[in-house]
Formats: sequence, structure tokens, C-alpha cells
Amino acid sequence: MIALAQLMVVLDSTIVNIALPSAQRDLGMSDGNRQWVITAYSLAFGGLLLLGGRIADLVGRKRAFVIGLAGFAAASAFGGAAATPGMLFGARALQGVFAAVLAPSAMSLLTTTFTDPRERGKAFGVFGALAGSGSALGFVVGGLLTEYLNWRWCLYVNVFIAVVAVLGALALLRDRPGHADARLDVPGVLLGCGGLVALVYGFSEAGPRGWADPLVLTAFLMGLLLLVVFVGWQGRAPVPLLPLRIVRDRDRGGCFLTMGLAIVGMFGLYLFLTYYLQVVLGYSPVRTGLAFLPLTASTVIGSTQISARLLNHVPPRALMAPGMVLAAVGMMVLTRMTVHSSYATEILPALVLMGLGMGLTYMPVFTTATAGVAPRDAGVASATLSTSQQVGGSIGTALLNTIATTSGAAYVTAHLTAPADRARVTAEGLVHGYTVALWWAAGIMLLAALAAALTVTARPPRRRAPTTATTHDKEQTLT
Repeated sequence: MIALAQLMVVLDSTIVNIALPSAQRDLGMSDGNRQWVITAYSLAFGGLLLLGGRIADLVGRKRAFVIGLAGFAAASAFGGAAATPGMLFGARALQGVFAAVLAPSAMSLLTTTFTDPRERGKAFGVFGALAGSGSALGFVVGGLLTEYLNWRWCLYVNVFIAVVAVLGALALLRDRPGHADARLDVPGVLLGCGGLVALVYGFSEAGPRGWADPLVLTAFLMGLLLLVVFVGWQGRAPVPLLPLRIVRDRDRGGCFLTMGLAIVGMFGLYLFLTYYLQVVLGYSPVRTGLAFLPLTASTVIGSTQISARLLNHVPPRALMAPGMVLAAVGMMVLTRMTVHSSYATEILPALVLMGLGMGLTYMPVFTTATAGVAPRDAGVASATLSTSQQVGGSIGTALLNTIATTSGAAYVTAHLTAPADRARVTAEGLVHGYTVALWWAAGIMLLAALAAALTVTARPPRRRAPTTATTHDKEQTLT
């Protein structure tokens, strides 16, 4: 039941991507606003993830788990019934809120439910397999539901999954009551989330209004100001949402930065390639979902067959930096696409390169970011890494979507000379906008490679000094 709930959360990060072109047509979203379907979820999820762990401590893990499931199901039903873009954006944000409560409680319950080392190993194996396959399943399931039912079922399906998980949780899970003395850092939540929302809003409004618009500049200034105040508050808060000692560690901070920058590029890829395949090349939703599978397969190969074998023998940055360069090269290959590109010769090689590069990066990032952390900070370190992923996805989607829409509109304005050419020039403008944004994404991935090379100085795991943490603490850290 716990793994099923985690699958639902991971699934929802990609399942809506395939349905987005259909939802945009149905609800009349603009190209500038469509990114909020993805951003609203990832921003709420990432911004509240650290708070979700505190809430689980306050009310109890089982209760938080059930609340998260029920809320996620209700938000999904609301989104499936959306009649306007605003309703869908709001539903996706609510999904993110409840996912932030659900995810930390699920991992904690897994640790406390399976106390025997052998059983716990099996449980984490199932959990990891389902969570790791969630993105691939999201693409395929999203395509099947969109093509043979309706895009709304990409949201409705969560209701059925959640009901099964809630019934199983109520019948099978046991947990001690919450700690009534646990404290929530409400000012930290308001400052951190407020700053991130302001930044993402600024990026999204830069497209229709222009980068120099007073509202856009105000949003950026307000976002940066709130985040600076957030950092200052975390240094003196009684129970900080994000203890600064977590990010002050050079290796750990470098991993957070590398992961955030890497995900900026990947979320842009998901958005643009989905639209390119369906709108420009005319792929069906199912065919689009299947087209993403080589990316997932190569990521798994890069992570389990290459990175995992080398990690004990080379420093983490010797995998992370080349991995990011390889992913950037794949992104650059994708910038060559045109309105008549062939999937086999131009899209597939780029996906394989990006997947291998991300696979090389993921394993050392996860291992290094959680290695050697004190037991009291294990959960916070893991949650911070997840937060960097979600926040990177939010900012990346908003930024790259704005770049794509403005570049595409400028291309159409410059090249449309006769009404009869509108369809051709519009299609060319779409692809031009995507390629410009993908160049930016490639540059950001190169920045991730630079960050990994310059900030992560950890030695191979086998050469590190042993710690005094217990086996139980280490297992918690890895989760």
C-alpha cells in the first residue's frame, strides 16, 4: 500500500505531460499559461515537502499518510472535473500540497513497519522499483488514458489508486501517535513558498508582458527578497524548516545545486518533446508515451549498470560532471529537430544520450547527498534533495516555456509574409521556439556539470572514513 501510494505521486509528475496538449485544447489555455499545469504541482510539492515531514511528526505517520491519500484523491477528482484552466491549476496545486504530506509519511512508515532487516530490504526493493518505474508508467498510462478515454482520466485514475491504498492502510498499518510537542515553522513556509511562487510567476509573465515589465521585475525582486529573508530566518528559527547546516556542507550543497539545475533541463524536455511529437509530428498520445521509453530505459542502464558499478571506485564528481555533459550533448542533438525530423535518426539518439547522462548523475547525487549525515538530519537531507528536484522543475518549466513561446512568436512575426503560409510558418515557429529553449536547457545542464566539478569533493564511498551511525540510521539516510 505504501509503494502504491508512492507510485501514484511519482506517476503524477509525468502522466499529465502526455495529456497536456488535449487539456489545453479542451480548456482553451494559452501557450504562456499551459506550464502552470506542471508548475503548480511541482511548486506546491517541493515548497511544502519539508513541512510535510514535520506534519507527520505532529499528527502521526499513519494519520498523515491517510490524510495525504484522501486529499490527493479529492484534488484529482476536482482536477478531472475542471471546466476552466484556473480550476485545473488549482487542483494541481492541491495535489502538490497533499503529495508533500503523503511522500514523507510513506517513507517513514516503510522504515517503522518493516523492522526485520531482510523484510525491510524486500520492502525497499519493491518501493524503489515502483517509484523508479513511475515516470515510464506515467508516459504510457497517460497516453493510453488520453487516447482511449479522455485526458481527464489521467487525474481520475488517482482516485481509484488512493481508495485502494487508504483501505489497505487502515487495515494493515500500525503506528504510534504523533508528538504533540512537535513545532511547525510557519514563517519559514510562508517565506520560502512565497519567494518561489513569486519567482515562478515572474518567469511565466515575462512571456506576454516582456522581461522589463514593472510587474515582472517586481515579482523577481519580491521573490529574491523573500528567499533572502527565509535564509536569515532559518538561521535563528527555534525549529527551522531547513537547518542551514544541511546545505552548508560543500558536498551536500553541491549535490542539491547539481540536481536542481539538471531537473530544470529535463522538465523542459518533457514539455517541449510532448508538444513536438503530438502537435508537429502528429503522434497519438499512446505513441508519444512509448516514444519516451528509451529515455527511461537508458536512465536505468546509466544508473544501475554504469554508475552503480563505478561509484565505489571513482569520486562522485567523476560521474556527475561527465553525466551532465553527456545529457547536455543529447539536448544539443535535439536542437537540430525540424518540422520534418525522423524519430529514429534525430530524436532517439538524443534521448539515449540524455538518459545515460542523467543515469550517471542520479546515483552519485543521491548517495553523496545523504552520506555521513547525522541521524537527526537524515530525513531533512532526503527531503531537501527532493525539494531541489521539484523546485528545479517548477522554475525550469516556467523559464523555458516563456523562452519557447516568445521565441516562437518572434519567428512567426518575422517570417509570415502571406496568409497562405500561416500553417507552415506557425509550425516552424513552434519548433524554432522549442529549439531555442532546448539550447538554454543544454546550457543549464553544462552549468550543472560545472557545479558538480567545482563543489563536490567527496571521495569514493569505499575510501571514506567509517561513521558511528547504526545500520538502522544508515537505512533511514538512504531513504
